[in-house]
Amino acid sequence: MSGVSRVVDVDGIPVSALLQEARRPRAVVLALHGGAAHSGYFDYPGRPHLSLLRTGTALGFTVLALDRPGYGSSAPHGGELAPMERRVDLAYAAVDRLLASRPRGAGVFVLAHSIGCELALRMAADERGSDLLGVEIAGTGRHHHDDAVDILGVRHNESWPRPSGGSVRDLLWNPSHLYEDDVVGGARFASPSPSYEGVVARSWPLVLPELAPQVRVPVHYSLGEQSGCGGPGPRRWPTSRPCSPPRRASSSTNRRTAATT
Repeated sequence: MSGVSRVVDVDGIPVSALLQEARRPRAVVLALHGGAAHSGYFDYPGRPHLSLLRTGTALGFTVLALDRPGYGSSAPHGGELAPMERRVDLAYAAVDRLLASRPRGAGVFVLAHSIGCELALRMAADERGSDLLGVEIAGTGRHHHDDAVDILGVRHNESWPRPSGGSVRDLLWNPSHLYEDDVVGGARFASPSPSYEGVVARSWPLVLPELAPQVRVPVHYSLGEQSGCGGPGPRRWPTSRPCSPPRRASSSTNRRTAATT
């Protein structure tokens, strides 16, 4: 069974998501997609073995893939969602309404990809974040990868994404042999990005060092072998707490991701 589409109203803004429930969940995984995508990123049509929702419920977790503010049903309201406090409040309220009286097991764990990590870490740094079980972030870093700078326009005050020289597709979907042919390009979960994400992408190298030490729940940081997200690895991650030593895991499904894309 694939995820069930849900929409809730938060102060006049519709927020959509995909939800797949475990009967007696060990916990809830809140999944936050990256840029230029929607929640379907985590439940690819016709490819159940690529579905986080199906994998999660098979392991006993309820999975809620939220369309981040400015995506899905809230896309028409993207212009209202530039203030980061508004996005954090909207996300927390949407999660509460979407889960409602549903069992949460041990609690909520946040898993985020690429520019979705901005919302995840802001939620964790918020005073409400102390109730989270933890955060998993991937496809992000302290600096923009050289390959991403010109393609995404993060070095200049320009619209985003801004294809120039290389293409966003090349940046995100290489090496192509890591993906099944019909998945390359992500056409079935592609989505326009809200305008505020241009500011988020450009400012992230300055924001992250200030934001990360405010997070008081466990954080797991994954960096794929083929990731286009640059900057130093986890040993130099900005934090006020001790970090566990990095571990190397081999996988044939490492996604090459551009920093904050």
